[in-house]
Amino acid sequence: MASTLTRPAETGAAREAVTARRRTRIFALPETRWAAAALTLFLIALPLHMAGAPAWSWGALFAAVYATGGWEPGWAGLRALRGRTLDVDLLMVVAALGAAAIGQLLDGALLIVIFATSGALEAIATARTADSVRGLLDLAPTTATRLSADGGEECVPTDELRIGDVVLVRPGERIGADGSVVEGASEVDQATITGEPLPVAKETGDEVFAGTLNGTGSLRVKVGRDPADSVIARIVAMVEEASETKAPTQLFIEKVEQRYSLGMVAATVALFALPLLFGAALQPTLLRAMTFMIVASPCAVVLATMPPLLSAIANAGRHGVLVKSAVVMERLGQVDAAALDKTGTLTEGTPKVTDIRPLVGSGLDESELLRLAAAVEHPSEHPLARAIVDAARARDSAVPSVEDFTSAPGTGVRATVSGRTVAVGSPTRLLKAGAHEGLAVAADLEEAGRTAVLVAVDGTPVGVLGIADRLREDAADAVAALARLTGTAPILLTGDNPRAAVGLAEEVGITDVRAGLLPQDKVTAVKELERAGRKVLVVGDGVNDAPALAAAHTGVAMGRAGSDLALETADAVVVRDELAAIPAVIALSRRARRLVVQNLVIAATFIAGLAVWDLAGRLPLPLGVAGHEGSTVIVGLNGLRLLADGAWRRARSGRER
Repeated sequence: MASTLTRPAETGAAREAVTARRRTRIFALPETRWAAAALTLFLIALPLHMAGAPAWSWGALFAAVYATGGWEPGWAGLRALRGRTLDVDLLMVVAALGAAAIGQLLDGALLIVIFATSGALEAIATARTADSVRGLLDLAPTTATRLSADGGEECVPTDELRIGDVVLVRPGERIGADGSVVEGASEVDQATITGEPLPVAKETGDEVFAGTLNGTGSLRVKVGRDPADSVIARIVAMVEEASETKAPTQLFIEKVEQRYSLGMVAATVALFALPLLFGAALQPTLLRAMTFMIVASPCAVVLATMPPLLSAIANAGRHGVLVKSAVVMERLGQVDAAALDKTGTLTEGTPKVTDIRPLVGSGLDESELLRLAAAVEHPSEHPLARAIVDAARARDSAVPSVEDFTSAPGTGVRATVSGRTVAVGSPTRLLKAGAHEGLAVAADLEEAGRTAVLVAVDGTPVGVLGIADRLREDAADAVAALARLTGTAPILLTGDNPRAAVGLAEEVGITDVRAGLLPQDKVTAVKELERAGRKVLVVGDGVNDAPALAAAHTGVAMGRAGSDLALETADAVVVRDELAAIPAVIALSRRARRLVVQNLVIAATFIAGLAVWDLAGRLPLPLGVAGHEGSTVIVGLNGLRLLADGAWRRARSGRER
């Protein structure tokens, strides 16, 4: 079991380079530059306007807001118009210009800033996801050592490898292609593919994957798949496909934008043109049409939708959940099924010693058994070794020094401790023949989902340690809360072995367990649920979870140990790794959706009343503006109710449904 597996460390300089590259990419986006300029100009003009400064000062700044922030949505609207589609982007720009035409520069500028900022955030999210997908390819090495028939070696690009080639994988190298081991033994960290928390022993006949990390042994691998069809390449393809083919999501109000836009424009034109045909004067007719455009413009409708969702986003952010957009916040409240990853999601992702079993007649107590095992494992960097050493230190046990340390990949480690030869490793490999009490104890532990580690002194087994990935403290409560919210128990999707998965599922109350899954298998499971009409929430943390996160109705990533690809692909991130925050944010989303409906009713009532007044009689412009602004203030304040901590507490306690 032991090896000196070394994970490549990402240096501080590398992290800074990645961050700088992303920052450069973000500010290189035209949507970001225009939105930032519009927001800056608006924030400068607003205090001048409120302080009563000369109109030319703030007027010029608001005009610049129109130019900078309205450029991108206006151009997008014109392109849509060329395709015979009238969308809300163009409508917003026209409404803002209409507001400016009758002296309401502030209203129009605010509308421009809202839309420009929304477009910039969407562009940033798309660009960062694309960067992460491309970065995933870096997991696979660019070269491999190919062996010729006469035993010679040549370094070749991995994309030149062909099925049937044999490659040499030295200790500490990443495997260059999917295939099977034809010679050698080692342990391979394949967490990026399967999510398993511990390296897996590999020997002749076992399957290995490109991009996974070899331990201390040397392997000869026969290529079984073309590099372009490797599991890691398919993860990239699945994420890209899901991102491109996933139906575009829209806020509730945007689903009726086309009809509303056409109706409003047609009514405004008719209100202006028809009276002129019957001889009405130009100025009062234009004023009436502009009044109608203002009172019927969707400013209040936009604000009816956004404040509740943005308030919910802000509240969730204060409590450790990063929701990436208002669309995501709306979608969270729609989920009616949940699929959870195991390692790093329901568990902490770090193995811990859970059982210490001295064998009868060994003469050792738990502390002495753990101390001997820790002494031998101390020179090793294997995750199991670190777990044993950490457990001994937690008991304040002194770890003695050792001599003659040796490691056998896939078998274990051996060293001399105070004149005695102590071996720690795989029970089945250290006890190769015959029944033994140690094997029975190990079998019991493995049946319970533990990884069993045998300790032998001078060839005689003296005890067995059980090691497992520790369950998060709030896992069972979070699973129960998700079951209440969605109306069905979550399912477990994991690449780990079935025995470990079933054992953990029983602890948290999950009955539907699907184990031993590759990334594409997780996507298949999610799509099966969606074909059955479910809106699936997927929670995960690893590269292997990214395709399922992308394919799901809503994906949530665990933030602390989450891979870059999972964090960028997911729609929301649990920054503090608190599982209980997931059902809370779903409940908060559902309340936000209810407030959106309330606000839309309020906004529609005001718009309908003012529009009918203007059509049936003579609505004074100041009164129309006051009514329009009044409805905007009411729906805005109603939406801001979700900023209060009480809203989160009610959601966390389960009082929001």
